[in-house]
Amino acid sequence: MKIRVDKNASTPVFRQIVDQIHFAINSGDLMPDSKLPSIRSLAHANSIATNTVAKAYRQLEFRGIVEARDRSVYRVSGNRNADTSRYQARGVSADKTEVHDAVDKLDDGIFPGAFCKITEDFLSGDPYKCNVIHADGSGSKSIIAYLHYKETGDSSVFHGIAQDSIVMNLDDLICVGVNDRILFSSTINRNALNCPGEVVNALIQGTEAFMANMRDHGVDLFSGGGETADVGDLTGTVVVDSCAVAIMQKDRVITNDIRPGLAIIGLASAGQSTYEDTENSGIGSNGLTSARHDMLHDDYARRYPESYDSNMPKDLVYCGPWRLDDRLPDSSLSIGAALLSPTRSYAPVVQVLLAEMADAVNGIIHCSGGAQTKCLKFGSGVHFVKDDLFPPPVVFNAIQSASGTDWKEMYKVFNMGHRMEIYVPPSRTNEVIDIARSFNIPARQIGFTERADDNQLTLTDCHGNIHRYNAV
Repeated sequence: MKIRVDKNASTPVFRQIVDQIHFAINSGDLMPDSKLPSIRSLAHANSIATNTVAKAYRQLEFRGIVEARDRSVYRVSGNRNADTSRYQARGVSADKTEVHDAVDKLDDGIFPGAFCKITEDFLSGDPYKCNVIHADGSGSKSIIAYLHYKETGDSSVFHGIAQDSIVMNLDDLICVGVNDRILFSSTINRNALNCPGEVVNALIQGTEAFMANMRDHGVDLFSGGGETADVGDLTGTVVVDSCAVAIMQKDRVITNDIRPGLAIIGLASAGQSTYEDTENSGIGSNGLTSARHDMLHDDYARRYPESYDSNMPKDLVYCGPWRLDDRLPDSSLSIGAALLSPTRSYAPVVQVLLAEMADAVNGIIHCSGGAQTKCLKFGSGVHFVKDDLFPPPVVFNAIQSASGTDWKEMYKVFNMGHRMEIYVPPSRTNEVIDIARSFNIPARQIGFTERADDNQLTLTDCHGNIHRYNAV
């Protein structure tokens, strides 16, 4: 194929290359396994830098429509699917394959199978203790809060974003058994022109309020300060991240000894627990890039261009039918309230669980990045069977309806009804369910584990369709 670039056009050159190749693939001019022009030849033909072509090819690879082969040869993927590349085309990854390719080469820590990396106790030097440190954030959910703030002037919406950032760390930590004295530090990266001091103040207030609420329920969280960085050239809005550190006894670590013959108990993500003030839609803090663009009206793209990446395909930018104050179908919540529903922490539940039946808990998995496929990263030679999942909360039905995303991808991107899994012997199932229900959190056995040659997942969706996933 012939690729032509216009250096005087407003569209960046690398984006012109991406669009022309993507269109050629969609239109059939480039068939599966077709070889793309080499980086050097395409750069020479158009008198452009090789880095520009390489950047374009990397974006096409990230979308899942081309593949890098040996000797820097790129070919059209033979396994293309427009729906499954929708999430990647927005610059995000559900399974973070390329990240794991890098970090999986690093030291696994002293308990390699655990949910979080665990090291020796470098902080105090106690040979019977270990350190756990974790970093995460609220992700693109903060941009939805930004839209709400710009529309209403209500900065208190960022209280929930502070909670999201903390919970994405806290609920990973509880998966290894951390349930006492966790120290947090938060980082707020903002564009000061769009997010003034009242936004920072609301985030700090939200952080302190959530930590106080957790302490009231027996989970000891403490603030270790943080940083507010004005990075207007890096973000047009605001990004909120946290880092958590804890010291724990080695003999209390949950090593995720996930094996065949266990029951999988799911803890519901929606509803209102005893320690929540309002109804929770169940959305959590994963998949919000897709949820935001697939649900919200293109009016937001016109009015708030700082809230999205201009390099994204235009047909994937704010392409939904709703505005924030519209009613979520089949719900008492608005679209905005549903998308901004603060991520539920299961820490109070897990604390009681470990106090009463720690000996029976083989593993705990937080269904965050990768959602229902997260389990594939743990255990060895395990077939995870999820055949009795919760019905999806209505917010996920709305996302699927607006986007047309196939159900197999929905279960890989969103929690779809439960965000925490407890792995126990079948005889202990009712104990887990009763503890969760004491906090008004529905729980049920959503599946089981059996033997397999390699880790794999068989999942029955809300329509009775069976989907199969393999470990990457």
